[in-house]
Amino acid sequence: MIIFPAIDIKDKKCVRLTQGDFDKVNVYGEDPSIMAKKWADYGAEFIHVVNLNGSRDEIGINDETLAKVAKAVDVPIQVGGGIRDEKRVKELLDLGINRVIVGTMAIENKELLKELIEKYKADKIVVSIDAKNGKVATHGWEKVSDIDSVDLCKELEQIGVKTIVYTDISKDGMLEGPNFDIYKELSQKTSLDIIASGGVTSIDDVKRLLDMNMYGAIIGKALYDNRIDLKEVLDLC
Repeated sequence: MIIFPAIDIKDKKCVRLTQGDFDKVNVYGEDPSIMAKKWADYGAEFIHVVNLNGSRDEIGINDETLAKVAKAVDVPIQVGGGIRDEKRVKELLDLGINRVIVGTMAIENKELLKELIEKYKADKIVVSIDAKNGKVATHGWEKVSDIDSVDLCKELEQIGVKTIVYTDISKDGMLEGPNFDIYKELSQKTSLDIIASGGVTSIDDVKRLLDMNMYGAIIGKALYDNRIDLKEVLDLC
């Protein structure tokens, strides 16, 4: 299982939000590239980056920072946040980002998603599914739809999606553990590579996800609050 240390970027700084709330911000560093290098030096083999400004359509604010993060480490970077069209996908890949994560666009424009997968291949395009009570949220978690998240995942698999990041919003940043039930259901009903996101708080959480054969797990706040030792987790996986 791949462990993805998370770096959330807002206004060029490394931050963490609680449940996606822009009014609940903790700043953990002025230079996200330093944080990326720290996690890579610990042995991380992939880094997960969220451009929070992008989720609010403040698209280019952090591009210089994203490029700096990509250049700071020798491990691949995946980036999400406000990626709504092919132009943005290409911009990020040109910055040195290895994999882009699309969310709202994948739900609202499946034809474009299919075109992107065909052009850039499935290993470059990951879909982020953010859900609350099993219903899909979009636009930086600010809108909750009536779309069932499991049904959507099945549909995405048919389109050609290979990898998803699934976040239970109610668990994100709460340090209460992931929603194991949804990951079990997705594993049973799809063959997608699932990256668990939201609430990974302890070594025991990681062990359970590992036992469930998850493709990956994103760890954010628990790393920054020193609840999880990255080296210990990497040794486990």
